[in-house]
Formats: sequence, C-alpha cells, structure tokens
Amino acid sequence: MAPRHPSLVALSHDHHHGLALALRCRKQALGQLKPIGAVGLAERAQEFLHFYKSSLTRHFEAEERVLFPAMRTALPASAALVDALVHDHQQIRQSLPELESKMELAKLLFDLGDLLERHIRKEERELFPLFESQFETAEAERIGRELKTILMA
Repeated sequence: MAPRHPSLVALSHDHHHGLALALRCRKQALGQLKPIGAVGLAERAQEFLHFYKSSLTRHFEAEERVLFPAMRTALPASAALVDALVHDHQQIRQSLPELESKMELAKLLFDLGDLLERHIRKEERELFPLFESQFETAEAERIGRELKTILMA
C-alpha cells in the first residue's frame, strides 16, 4: 500500500489486520487452514467477532462520523463511493448474528472475508487517495485528530 497521509495511518493499520483476517476467513472456509472442519470454522468466527468488537466498531464509527461526512462535503462526487462503503459496513454488521449462531459458517466466513477484503481495497485504492488529493494539510490534520479520538476511545 502507498504511504498514507498521517491522518489516515491508524485506519490503514486496521486495514492491514483486516486483510490478514479476510485471508484467514477465506482459507478456513475452503479447508486450507488447520484445524479444518467445524472446530476451525468456529475459531475463525470467534476471531472475526473479536476483531469486530475490538477494532471494527470504532473503525466504522470513525469513518461514518468523521471521514465519510468530510468527503461528502468536500467532494460531492464521492457520494456514490461513500454510500457503497457504508453499505459494506451495514452488511458486515448484519452478518454478526449469523456468525454468533454458528450456522453455515463456511459460506458465511468466505463471503465475509471476500467482502472485508474488497471493502478495504476500495478504501485504500479509491477513498484514501481522493482524501489525500482533496484536503489541505491543516484540514487533514484536524480530521486525523477527530478520527484518532474515536479510534482510541
């Protein structure tokens, strides 16, 4: 990934961990990660739930309360991209009860891993470069401080 503006580094750090988890979810679903079968699937579901609770909850909140509104205001043409990213957040949230129920975990974990990776790549390759091209240093730093306040809560 390209070097990020300092205000986005914390989000990119979460993305790094999210991409690794997305890969493990897909590999687990395909039986390419041990332990295979129900035990491995249950472990991966718990790992995803833990990552959601420990990182993604604040990550999504920071994006939805700070970054996305700033992008919509500064660059109205980014609305469709931001809407797609918010939709991804909603899909991930809606999948949590299914993960907790431990039903049909292989397909769910594969699909979640795929969604998480596509979502992260979209932010890193489309949204973040737009942000970096749009915001002057002082405004980007202000946004970065607001993001950090939520992420570190």
